[in-house]
Amino acid sequence: MAAMFQLEQVSHLYNGGDTEQKIALKDVNLAIAPGEFVAVIGHNGSGKSTLAKHLNALLLPTEGQVLVKGMDTKDPEQLWSIRQTAGMVFQNPDNQIVATAVEEDVAFGPENLGVPPADIRRRVEAALKAVDMWEFRQAAPHLLSGGQKQRIAIAGVLAMHPEALILDEPTAMLDPSGRREVMDTVVRLNREEGITVVHITHFMEEAVLASRVIVMNDGQIVLDGVPEEVFSHVTELKALGLDVPQVTELALRLSEHNVKLPPGILTVERMVTELCQLKSKM
Repeated sequence: MAAMFQLEQVSHLYNGGDTEQKIALKDVNLAIAPGEFVAVIGHNGSGKSTLAKHLNALLLPTEGQVLVKGMDTKDPEQLWSIRQTAGMVFQNPDNQIVATAVEEDVAFGPENLGVPPADIRRRVEAALKAVDMWEFRQAAPHLLSGGQKQRIAIAGVLAMHPEALILDEPTAMLDPSGRREVMDTVVRLNREEGITVVHITHFMEEAVLASRVIVMNDGQIVLDGVPEEVFSHVTELKALGLDVPQVTELALRLSEHNVKLPPGILTVERMVTELCQLKSKM
């Protein structure tokens, strides 16, 4: 099966002036399969947002090649097809909302694509139901909560029928309730609709929801694996300025005190299960 995203020896330089250049990505090789849920983490300036912007041609590589379902992002004739394939959601939902009613906002993208009106209505309904916001279809977006606004932003992308969602820290400006709303929606879209998800985040509890975690540092991929594997590298992650899930750190500290727990504990539920099993063996 062809990759949804394929990066080959990708480097990206930002020009900071006539003589100053910053390397944001350096020789990145990466393949993401259709239907994967990939979380990308790293400290500020690690290159994770730059990577995200390459996945739908908002940025083009200085060197190397980025393919989206086989389409080269450097080919201007493929630009619209690439952005229909890979929709992007940013940090601030207010920057993506353009209409005074929810259903009008979600219809904006398909209208610009020239979709027939009857099809637009069907797409709007399906997209709003997919993010559990159909009952708010006639509401004014500015009256919604932050989490609801971000779900509307996601619906607006879904209405363009993308095969992949690229989420660039979409919960960074939300409270815990809003973050939970958005992540529940993202997980459901991936698991039930099969939409490929690339989620840039600095919240470790969001990263553990993914099927694969990529850790970036200084423009390069330094760790890549399933969450249980990646978050077992506690010392290395902390050296990179990253946290680990609280329950993972608890498991590490208990292990240091001769409480024999398996590696890769990421959730409270798993921790409770393991401790109960230990107790039953006493």
